[in-house]
Parts: sequence; C-alpha cells; structure tokens
Amino acid sequence: MTALIVAASLLIGVSLGILGGGGSILTVPILVYLAGQDTKEAIATSLFVVGVTSLAALVPHARAHRVRWRTGLFFGAFSMAGAYGGGRLAEYIPGTALLIAFALMMLATAYAMLRRPRPAGEPKARRGDLPLKHIAVEGLLVGAVTGLVGSGGGFLVVPALALLGGLPMGIAVGTSLLVIAMKSFAGLAGHLSGVTIDWGLALTVTAAAVLGSLAGARLAGRIPQDALRKAFGWFVVAMGVFVLTRQLDSGLWTHPATWAVLGAAGAATAAAGAVRRARSRTVATRE
Repeated sequence: MTALIVAASLLIGVSLGILGGGGSILTVPILVYLAGQDTKEAIATSLFVVGVTSLAALVPHARAHRVRWRTGLFFGAFSMAGAYGGGRLAEYIPGTALLIAFALMMLATAYAMLRRPRPAGEPKARRGDLPLKHIAVEGLLVGAVTGLVGSGGGFLVVPALALLGGLPMGIAVGTSLLVIAMKSFAGLAGHLSGVTIDWGLALTVTAAAVLGSLAGARLAGRIPQDALRKAFGWFVVAMGVFVLTRQLDSGLWTHPATWAVLGAAGAATAAAGAVRRARSRTVATRE
C-alpha cells in the first residue's frame, strides 16, 4: 500500500510540474482512500504537501523570471486571510460535508481544464496598476476554498492573476505557485488547532510529489498541453464522481429528482457552451 501511495503522490507532482496546477486536487482522495486518513486530517496534510510542492515548483519559474513578486505577494496576502479563516471554519463542519464540497471542487476544476481557452485579449489591469478591491475579494474567496477543502486552487488563481493582475499566462502560472504556497500554509495553520498530522506520511507524500514536480517540469515542453489537460480533466471528473458516490446516500442516486436536477444542469451547461461558441463565431466573422 505504501508503494501505491508513493506512486500516486508522484502523479501529484508531475501534474503540478507540467500543468502548473491540478495535482493538488488528487491529494485528498489519495490520503483518504489509499492512506485511510480521516477527512479533516487528510485536508490538513494535503495543505502541507501542496504548500511544499508549490515552493519546489516555484524555484525554476523564479530563475526564469516568470514570477511577478509584487502581484503574487499582494494576492497571496488576501488569500492567506481567507485560507486561515476557512481552515478554522472546517473544524465545525462534518467530514462528509467537506468531502462533498471537495468533490464539487474537483468537478469545477475539471470544467476549467476541459473548457476551450479563451483567446488572449487586452489585460484588465496595466502593469503596476492592480485593482485592489477585485483582487481582495478574489483572494479571500479562493483562499477560503483552499482552507476548507485542502485544494490549492491553481486553476482558480491562474485566471485571476491573468485577468485581474494583467499578467501574461506564463507569468501567471509561475506567480500562482507563490500564491498557492502562501495560502496552503495559512490554511494549514487554521487546521492545526483541531487536527493532528501524521508527519511521517506527510513527509513521504511530499517528497514523492516534489520529485514528481521536477520530472514534470522536464516533460512540460515535450507533451502537447491541450491533450494532456483534457485527459487529466476527464480523470478528475471520474475522481470527483467517485468521491460523490462514496459520500452521498445510495438512495439519493435512485431518486428521480436527483436525475432531473442532473439532467437540467447538463442541459444548461450544453446550452451555455452552444451560446459561447455561437458568440465566438460571430466575433470571428465580424473580425
């Protein structure tokens, strides 16, 4: 079982090294279903793993000058406040509810990975001109999610830095690792008041994830990013559905209302996608 945990932990780091995110969404399921940890202990441990691994992955980006320190520290400071608050709040929420919220976070992450990237446009913020109010709100919300469910939220941070901070995508990815590390450690601090961590397991998983991130960084330029992102996105969908089915009562899945809601949500998603594609074609035709 230990070998399986280490192999899965390598996948966490590989994903972070190649995609700049995504690997942290696997940490909690690995710790819960492979290592047999309690939900809250797994969430706290995942925050440590994600924080250290993000710092390791940050180093090559910093050496390549792909980190905007002022923006990252600014965004990270608000994220830390939200993450610490989320970590303290998690102590009063049942573990089952946290895992359900985590599964929904996985599905949201998968959607962000699978959707077609928007064409790059003019950044909303000029260099050195940061929209304080928007970054504060976004940082607090993303940080709170991280503190509650133990996900680094890289696929939330990168778009926020690109759109609100006006950063090019490559720099947004590097800067996001700084933000993820800051809020992960803040969330961990919030959890430590009510959770005891198995540091032996935490260090083992972290070491494997760091090695995976270094390997992923070497593979980053050799694997088609779009194909890899889609494949990993569907894997995250499968994992999210698995976690949901494990946590929700079996009777809920056989109730007609459940499938009616899921069907309506699927139809709404398909309709939104069709509208977005139609708008993209209209814009392309006008140009």
